[in-house]
Amino acid sequence: MKLTLSSEKQKILPIAPIRKGVIFPHIETVLTFGRPQSVAAVEAAFQNDRLICFFSQKNFQVQNPGQGELYQMGTLGRIERLLRTENDLHAWVKGLSRVALGSIQANQAFLVGQVVEVPEILESSDEMTALTANLVKRFQQAISAGKAVDVMTVMRLLGESTPAELADQIAYILEVKTAEKQALLETLPVKDRLLQVTRLLDREIKVLELERTIASKTQLKFDRNMREAMLRERKKAIEEELGEGDEGNEIKELQEKIKKAQMPKSVAQKAQKELKRLQTLNPAHPEVSYIRTYLDWLTDLPWSKATPNNIPIKKAARVLNEDHYGLDKVKERVVEYLAVMKLKEKSRTKDVRDSTILCFSGPPGVGKTSLGKSIARALGRKFVRISLGGIRDEAEIRGHRRTYVGAMPGRIIQSIKNIGSNNPVFMLDEIDKVGADFRGDPSAALLEALDPEQNNEFSDHYLEVPFDLSKVMFITTANVLYTIPPALRDRMEIIPFPGYTEDEKFAIAKKFLWQKQLVANGLPKNQLKISDAALHEVIQRYTREAGVRELERNLATICRKVARKIAEKEKPPVGISRQGLAKYLGPRKFSRTLAEKGDEVGIVTGLAYTQAGGDILFIEVALMPGKGQLFLTGKLGEVMKESGKAALSYVRSHWQQLGLKQDFYKSLDIHIHVPEGAIPKDGPSAGVAIAMALISALTKRPARKQVGMTGEVTLRGRVLEIGGVKEKVIAAHRAGLKTVILPKDNKKDLVDVPAKVKKDIKFIFASQLDEVLKVALAK
Repeated sequence: MKLTLSSEKQKILPIAPIRKGVIFPHIETVLTFGRPQSVAAVEAAFQNDRLICFFSQKNFQVQNPGQGELYQMGTLGRIERLLRTENDLHAWVKGLSRVALGSIQANQAFLVGQVVEVPEILESSDEMTALTANLVKRFQQAISAGKAVDVMTVMRLLGESTPAELADQIAYILEVKTAEKQALLETLPVKDRLLQVTRLLDREIKVLELERTIASKTQLKFDRNMREAMLRERKKAIEEELGEGDEGNEIKELQEKIKKAQMPKSVAQKAQKELKRLQTLNPAHPEVSYIRTYLDWLTDLPWSKATPNNIPIKKAARVLNEDHYGLDKVKERVVEYLAVMKLKEKSRTKDVRDSTILCFSGPPGVGKTSLGKSIARALGRKFVRISLGGIRDEAEIRGHRRTYVGAMPGRIIQSIKNIGSNNPVFMLDEIDKVGADFRGDPSAALLEALDPEQNNEFSDHYLEVPFDLSKVMFITTANVLYTIPPALRDRMEIIPFPGYTEDEKFAIAKKFLWQKQLVANGLPKNQLKISDAALHEVIQRYTREAGVRELERNLATICRKVARKIAEKEKPPVGISRQGLAKYLGPRKFSRTLAEKGDEVGIVTGLAYTQAGGDILFIEVALMPGKGQLFLTGKLGEVMKESGKAALSYVRSHWQQLGLKQDFYKSLDIHIHVPEGAIPKDGPSAGVAIAMALISALTKRPARKQVGMTGEVTLRGRVLEIGGVKEKVIAAHRAGLKTVILPKDNKKDLVDVPAKVKKDIKFIFASQLDEVLKVALAK
């Protein structure tokens, strides 16, 4: 708003900026000042003529505003009284008139400005009288609706007031923004100001009435709830007198469940404590449902319910043999476990807990999980299985604390409760695939559950009481062991599951898989037969695996195609022959014999161990004119690259024995490659094969195609012991090798190799590379 200042009414006065709100003429109020500049202005005015100007700030956050941060219309006021407290100055002021700010004359200790009084525009008419009366009426409605106004202000407004005084005084107490109040201050015509104040007061009345309606509804609801609670308490008291209360029956039912659960003494005390707490709470209390759920968990757990171990040992062994072919070591270990339990029961030994946790380790598809079910059947116990693959939250094992909404026990306690026995066969599948993140490490939580010395008092966060897991027979499964933390691996007895031989696969397919797929695909057991030659063909030419899953899928494919013919009312085949397999499975996927048809220079057959069992690999060496560089390719790991360098160093240091020139390597570049370059390869066991491939290429002596080899090599030519002998030998047998060279120290490991494989393969045990040379290379 821009005004033309009259020199007659100009004044030089102290200025006190107002952070929030607007001071109007015709009002009396108490203002509190805390900023040093404002305090100084008020004190200076009080010591002189007590006159001071109040101008509102455009932005209340500005600490020391100048002329640009102040509205140009303010109020001239008189300070009636001052009161100083510890940190603030309180002033009782009275608004006198409107003033416009001309300029700031001083801005040091406090603001001093040139101001001019601005007269109001007042007209006398019947309309003004009506507007004034209407505003008084609206003000009374606002008071009735609940607007908070002090008594002195109400008496002053309802008394005799001019229209200008009425408009300013009501404008001051309106609950509106500073900008809207400033607009009222700058409205000079009293008629217009009355209209604007009435409009703003009407808006405030609507808000007050809405708030009162909401408060009334809330109060009614609260009163109704209080009444219901009171009536419920009266009903409860009456029913208790008559002995007919539902809640009393529920408490009695929980009391009976606690007695029947046969809990340990400490757990029973905890349950009774929670039950007493439940009795004291109002049924509408939010914690009632939490306590009931908790008591249900405590009473439903099988604290003393166990499955008796009354299965004869011979019968248990027979059950294992019925369900699984081979796996003699595993079956032997389970029968030993059962025998120990029998002896403990006969001698009435108090400590009947199992002292070991079994871990079945092996490639996929070899029967680890299914053997767990067979063990439970052989022991006459219940079987429960949980998969740990992908679990990253510790609470999955130990549960959540009861303070969380929707808290539950961990998966171990949940499974024990669901199975209803405290001594089941409990399988923790895929323990090697447990992860860890910001929610904790589940493998660390498993340490207690899988430790025979600790799990008799397993602590679940939800239960808050110990549960005895020592009677549970825990079995874990894993494909690899290196991903299992050492502390957890140390608590388990590792039982390796090697890959199946061809004879074992044939027996499994004939006795189990073929019959299973006939039933699964709706074919009568005696309607379709498969010849032995066809089964051998499927195993040799359509699968290359350690387990039998791919074999089962191929048999399922045959059954589905036959089922389709029957469904289409075509004549089904009576049997599946070797010659007819291509119609069902397509062309052969794998070659039965080695890829190399004859002995070649610079190519040697090595043996490898993978997650899927054993396999063969070829080491190729190429020589090129060059400067003595060595290239190693085939996605080799660091250890395997070092084996290649060690093999080359051996050849260079034994150049005379091998019939080579002393500086043969200076004019040659040597390239060592292991095919199937997309597959990562690592480990020291290829050292012997790499050395033989190098010597073959340099001496031009062909490597025998029917000879496979494995072993770590040293710079002095020693052949060191390696692992995975059984899997590697089975892979050699599967590939059709006739001779296998092994480190001498691995001779003991042939005990685990099936007799059929040992019968078909000739084994050479070497301690030096010189012994390997005589067998691996042709003369």
